[in-house]
Amino acid sequence: MSKKKNLGPATRLAAAGRRAEWTGPLVNPAVSRASTILFDSVAELQAAKPQIGNYYYGRAGTPTTWALCEALTEIEPGAGGTRLFPSGAAAVSAALLMVLDAGDELLMVDSAYAPTRMLCDTLLRRYGVTTRYYDPLIGAGIADLIGDRTKAIFLESPGSLSFEVQDVPAICAVARERGLVTLIDNTWATPLLFPALERGCDISILACTKYIGGHSDVMLGSVTVRPELVPKLEQTSRVLGQTGAPDDAWLALRGLRTLDVRLRRHGTSALTVATWLADHPKVARVLHPALPSCPGHEYWARDFLGASGLFAIELRGGDGAARDRLIDSLDLFGIGWSWGGFESLAVPSDATGRTLPRPPSGPVVRLSIGLEEPDDLIADLEAALEAYP
Repeated sequence: MSKKKNLGPATRLAAAGRRAEWTGPLVNPAVSRASTILFDSVAELQAAKPQIGNYYYGRAGTPTTWALCEALTEIEPGAGGTRLFPSGAAAVSAALLMVLDAGDELLMVDSAYAPTRMLCDTLLRRYGVTTRYYDPLIGAGIADLIGDRTKAIFLESPGSLSFEVQDVPAICAVARERGLVTLIDNTWATPLLFPALERGCDISILACTKYIGGHSDVMLGSVTVRPELVPKLEQTSRVLGQTGAPDDAWLALRGLRTLDVRLRRHGTSALTVATWLADHPKVARVLHPALPSCPGHEYWARDFLGASGLFAIELRGGDGAARDRLIDSLDLFGIGWSWGGFESLAVPSDATGRTLPRPPSGPVVRLSIGLEEPDDLIADLEAALEAYP
């Protein structure tokens, strides 16, 4: 990709991972399914290595998965390699297991995705790793939390429930000075809106289930690392026996090609809806990183290249039951976990037990704005809010 370094994001998305040896005369790589790889001799079998581009065994990948790994690496400035995992949660688990040992301490942002917290509070605890949660707006003040056993800092910016934006460069600068590894769940922004490694992180994790796939029909996660961490990532993937399936990789590759135009539409539509909601008398607060009222907005304005389609609203008055009735009354919003697909979603949101700079005083609804007309979504929300609480 040396000739493509100065190309724009959309151009890189169209070209990434399309090696001729993987595609032949086709535009896209075929779906290459395999468990057993056959060799011409025992010597050839024994000489094979489980690396991207080398046939070894199905778990080490095929051209379909290699193409996606290479494409995700190419759209992340500063990256040395990527590996796929069966889901975003699996990718988070693998990345943490890659860098932590028994007796280590992990600093975990308190706004993290619930399965990430569950991993810390169960499996990592059983294996002797201590997790200390920190305020997402701590910035360079995280230096005061670092102890002799601290090994890594995990970031999620913005938080996928409460949407605080972190001062990622400041936290990463402190980590680098202290010799710590930094990991970030960058699913909300993807590398197109927030080039995480360029901003100082060592490891970037994506739930490709969301915006990369984009069509709500794939479960997949990825871990992208700096060049010096590639051997450790490869080893961890092999030891855990986790990889992405070729059919899922093919779907993610298809989605990746339109990521730029889809993110632009998600972002502009979501901001239109969020701005309308901010002026509604029954909405106490809109938690959208692009709005000045969102905690950490200044870091979003400084570090991000745009906004995606996920945000939350805090309702004025009412209770959880009234909030649920509001969600049930929506016609154009589906009710279901996940986000980042073409369809809009609405779910109840609860960040109880977390350290939040401005805890909500009323019920919260998380909205994922899809590719529908924003005026239609606003009309749907207006009708639901009129009957609230």
